[in-house]
Amino acid sequence: MALSVPGYSPGFRKPPEVVRLRRKRARSRGAAASPPRGLTEPAARRAALVAGLPLRPFPAAGGRGGGSGGGPAAARRNPFARLDNRPRVAAEPPEGPAREQPEAPVPFLDSNQENDLLWEEKFPERTTVTELPQTSHVSFSEPDTPSSKSTELPVDWSIKTRLLFTSSQPFTWADHLKAQEEAQGLVQHCRATEVTLPKSIQDPKLSTELRCTFQQSLIYWLHPALSWLPLFPRIGADRKMAGKTSPWSNDATLQHVLMSDWSVSFTSLYNLLKTKLCPYFYVCTYQFTVLFRAAGLAGSDLITALISPTTRGLREAMRNEGIEFSLPLIKESGHKKETASGTSLGYGEEQAISDEDEEESFSWLEEMGVQDKIKKPDILSIKLRKEKHEVQMDHRPESVVLVKGINTFTLLNFLINSKSLVATSGPQAGLPPTLLSPVAFRGATMQMLKARSVNVKTQALSGYRDQFSLEITGPIMPHSLHSLTMLLKSSQSGSFSAVLYPHEPTAVFNICLQMDKVLDMEVVHKELTNCGLHPNTLEQLSQIPLLGKSSLRNVVLRDYIYNWRS
Repeated sequence: MALSVPGYSPGFRKPPEVVRLRRKRARSRGAAASPPRGLTEPAARRAALVAGLPLRPFPAAGGRGGGSGGGPAAARRNPFARLDNRPRVAAEPPEGPAREQPEAPVPFLDSNQENDLLWEEKFPERTTVTELPQTSHVSFSEPDTPSSKSTELPVDWSIKTRLLFTSSQPFTWADHLKAQEEAQGLVQHCRATEVTLPKSIQDPKLSTELRCTFQQSLIYWLHPALSWLPLFPRIGADRKMAGKTSPWSNDATLQHVLMSDWSVSFTSLYNLLKTKLCPYFYVCTYQFTVLFRAAGLAGSDLITALISPTTRGLREAMRNEGIEFSLPLIKESGHKKETASGTSLGYGEEQAISDEDEEESFSWLEEMGVQDKIKKPDILSIKLRKEKHEVQMDHRPESVVLVKGINTFTLLNFLINSKSLVATSGPQAGLPPTLLSPVAFRGATMQMLKARSVNVKTQALSGYRDQFSLEITGPIMPHSLHSLTMLLKSSQSGSFSAVLYPHEPTAVFNICLQMDKVLDMEVVHKELTNCGLHPNTLEQLSQIPLLGKSSLRNVVLRDYIYNWRS
């Protein structure tokens, strides 16, 4: 069975015969289409494109049997350049008899010029990947489709595990902080000192204020703190914790002490949140993550708590404890189902119709007189069938639970007393959940995000150029992300790019919640003045989330304008 291979003659002609056919076709188009001998190579290629000659974005080797006149020999493509099964690039014009009609002249770039254009283009407008030239040098690691353009980034409530900033200017100012600068950064954080940097810093390496503020932006608070165990992330961390020493795993007394200390720290955090001295905090268990937010943040006038992912068993236990909650994503979608008539039904209507159909099927059996011979499903089977939709969304982003107001205090007591909060087996057995907070609380330990700057050489058209990067690792919370972007905006003269790696189970915290009323931002900022955040960071966290179930992935800053992609 003959396979159709692009660029290969279906008659299986020998190579010399293929060359003669292409020479004959080129001569039949007229001598007027061939460029003079004195033209440069790009000009000759343009003329060849006008004549409709098949070209490739690389010069063909001029060997024996060159074209007539000697000039077009460099412009002729290698007839054996594509004998494999690679698919034809969409940007290439089709070959064959259909190319008899001349094409319009287009500007031509060789492969090096195309590569340089791709690297130096900084996405001034919103583009798509299909608009870029099709070459083998395209790097898809760069942000390809900016989602929006703004002077400020949208609020992102997911926890990041890693940030990678790149810039044409060095990050050497972030290395080897002096003892005085490190101490000053710690004091600025503990006293919630507001530092406003200038729009552009001429010499960042000599700016003590910049280095102290950078130290201040890397601080977070953690409980429990065990230096030999990675306490974030907790979901899916069994492999990283395997083999680590855990003396509490088989000691019930030690487990009770750890949980008692954890309960005191958890209650302390909630009290700080309630009095608006703490803006938000996270509770990271081995199965789910909880985000507590103070009233006024994310556009809500009440304390809110988001739990993700959840299971039917956890939701049922919360109902039994009297905790009122909602499923925001399920409420939005409503389990809509397209019927044959094209109308959409909500989850309740769909369930009612299924119940009616079930009753009608039983009545039909009674009319036939065979109801006793057919085994009807028992009550448990019917209940499980009705809960099918609720079970299917377990462990998914759609299972996110929202708790508001006074119910968050009931949730606090539920989590403290819940036995399912702590693993009973495996590497995390007996280990209390991780508490993450931007401010200090009882029993907390001050921790630092790890920062590392790297200088590399990247290939450019004229040789090599310097590329500078700054890597931040650790549990990077929303306030740290905003503080770092504000700081780098000043130090890098309003130009850098960043790749963000979120902890996926927390990306759903960016969903937009239904608000009962519009808040007065001035009142919100006044009430949260002592929460320990910079006023600009507080203003951003007060915005209504817009990212939905996704989070920021790529950020590009050019001339103080953000392009971001989620």
